[in-house]
Amino acid sequence: MAPTLPPDPPFDSLTTPMAWSDGEGRIVGSNAAMSRWLGVGARRLKDWPMAALDAGDGRLAEALSRPAEVDAPLRVRRARLRFTDHEECFADVWLTRLVDGGWRMEAHPVDEFPGDDPALLLPSALSASLKGLAHELRNPLAGLKGAAQLLARRVDDAESRELIGLIEDEVARLTGLLDQLLSPAPSRPHAPINIHAVLERVLRLAESDAGWAVRLLRDYDPSLPDVMGDADRLVQAVWNLARNAIEAGATHVSLRTRAEHGVRIGEDVHPMALRLEIIDDGRGIPDELAERLFLPLVSGRAEGSGLGLALAQQVAREHRGSLAYRSRPGHTVFTLLLPMPAATEATA
Repeated sequence: MAPTLPPDPPFDSLTTPMAWSDGEGRIVGSNAAMSRWLGVGARRLKDWPMAALDAGDGRLAEALSRPAEVDAPLRVRRARLRFTDHEECFADVWLTRLVDGGWRMEAHPVDEFPGDDPALLLPSALSASLKGLAHELRNPLAGLKGAAQLLARRVDDAESRELIGLIEDEVARLTGLLDQLLSPAPSRPHAPINIHAVLERVLRLAESDAGWAVRLLRDYDPSLPDVMGDADRLVQAVWNLARNAIEAGATHVSLRTRAEHGVRIGEDVHPMALRLEIIDDGRGIPDELAERLFLPLVSGRAEGSGLGLALAQQVAREHRGSLAYRSRPGHTVFTLLLPMPAATEATA
């Protein structure tokens, strides 16, 4: 049976751009993510023919013209959408037939460049430079490790030992990353990990980095099962997101975990997923960066490298997950979705 929508669909909280049409093919509603993505207000979208958003080769319009008997979800890969003379947007579009004969459209934005996803690739010149930098950094890291070991012999209070242990752990993690740059090796097999142990490590790094300038908040669901993953890679991703929040002037950063059921990530629907949100009250994402935020070398700060978010997105994909965000000045939320293993997988 085709799905229907409640009179007032609670879709504004979703980061996926969505719109829905009536049986005549005219848009009767859309969420805030769709309006932001197309760059047009929801009122202007209302009553606009959904097929008129097709700015490409007509595949989207053709799919929308399918007879009412076709109620299976349809997918249009790399569709080009545009509202009148606004900038074109690119997305994998899912169309679901509604009871009244209309359609629900879900747009999963993709980059306009063909071929390999540029968010996962670095130019060869940059790759060579990074390898050179990695080689130069190994000696200072070895010096830091030796200094931490010497310092550990001179202190006997628990707090100092904990901080020294943090330094040693981070030196080991960074050394591993440099080794990976210099001599790429296959990814480690994923293992069950406690996501809250990952977050506690990130919070300890944030406390050491920001001191009392930022209030760090925990909003955990303690009932969450383990997820399958690489703890070091997840620490790297979440720490990049938390550090970005701190550098954006946040005074409060919150890490929130929840379970979510029946989640679509890309083309797959998962019975249950972890929803991890990094919430801050900083300056927000500049509008001019919104469409390019996850590309390498794109940064809103003059001193920024532009690699942190691209790497965080890569880590999400390594875990079959997704990374998205919504932002306004004073309230930015990055959402990491990670599929949770079925009971049989977890016990295998």
